Amino acid sequence: MSRIAFIGLGNMGAPMAANLLKAGHALRVFDLTPAAVDAAVAAGGVAATSAIDAVVDADIVISMLPASRHVEGLYLDASSGLLPHIPTHALVIDCSTIAPATARKVAEAAAKHGLAMIDAPVSGGTAGAAAGTLTFIVGGEATALERARPILANMGKNIFHVGSSGAGQVAKLCNNMALGVIMAVTGEALALGVSHGLDAKVLSQMMAVSTARSWATEVCNPWPGVLENAPASRGYTGGFGNDLMLKDLGLAAEAAMSVGASIPLGELARNLYAMNSRAGHGGLDFSSVVKLVAKDV
Repeated sequence: MSRIAFIGLGNMGAPMAANLLKAGHALRVFDLTPAAVDAAVAAGGVAATSAIDAVVDADIVISMLPASRHVEGLYLDASSGLLPHIPTHALVIDCSTIAPATARKVAEAAAKHGLAMIDAPVSGGTAGAAAGTLTFIVGGEATALERARPILANMGKNIFHVGSSGAGQVAKLCNNMALGVIMAVTGEALALGVSHGLDAKVLSQMMAVSTARSWATEVCNPWPGVLENAPASRGYTGGFGNDLMLKDLGLAAEAAMSVGASIPLGELARNLYAMNSRAGHGGLDFSSVVKLVAKDV
């Protein structure tokens, strides 16, 4: 089994690390939140005193951080960056969702230190992270992916190699842009039906076996009470935060501008999630965007 440094134990990173521990790997873990580290230690991990301490003697380095600036800081900071401290035999896997340009920048810097690195953002949400059924969307060299594949398989069931460094981020942003649009319009459709006296659960069940079928109707329904385990049924807590979706839609807009692509629905969705954030719902699950059209949910 591998010696793994796992950095970033948030809503996604914590269950991913737990699945690696269940698979028998030795993990040294680090996070800025002591409680998150304590939980990983209780599951069998070893606490590191710093990110640099975590990578000592590591075979694999995995990071799961919120944004581009955090990833750049972790690996490239002039005083505390990890790259000079990672053993040259180690493989670096960044699972964060960040700007494609940042992924390429960090991978190029890693290569100068003799390190192989892939960007492997995930899809599947916190439920998929806990169940070990995530989809990994990988950018980087095929040889590096083959080294990573047994590790990724302990955390997910689908692995797609979509291209060179940064390509994983582009594909993830495409996926999340579509998801953001679909969630928003699903909420609108349910709100319209309810305003006409329809039962949201029955309407959702019909849509889930009809042409409006989607992850938003079947797994993360935005209407409270439709799906017992969906964030909407527990006050929109947990899940994938509105402000994280807003971040990803902003990255999608940047990616579109960099190549002159047109994403009118993606831009509209970005504005909707920005409005939801300004309404005070930034920390809620992104399905709370339905609150913009249904004030009583």
